[in-house]
Amino acid sequence: MNTTPPNADARFRPRLCQRLRLQWEPIQEAYVLLYPEGTVRLNASAGEILSRCDGTHDLDEIIGELEKLFGTSGLATEVYRFIDHGRQRGWLD
Repeated sequence: MNTTPPNADARFRPRLCQRLRLQWEPIQEAYVLLYPEGTVRLNASAGEILSRCDGTHDLDEIIGELEKLFGTSGLATEVYRFIDHGRQRGWLD
């Protein structure tokens, strides 16, 4: 069964939008996404995905790193969905 969304391109190299900044907040023990209008506190998986969205990692590399980090497989569909969500929200270029 193919779980890759039809519009997904594994060669796509997502990059955080320049008007945003991703940083680790030790007090919150979480990544936060800072933008002119406010802040978004991210869950662990969202923070790990966005921390790799620097324009140098393609989606296959990001997925491979996350599967290794979390000790699991089959994360492609969830990563593609999150990347799509991030693009819709203007977080990613």
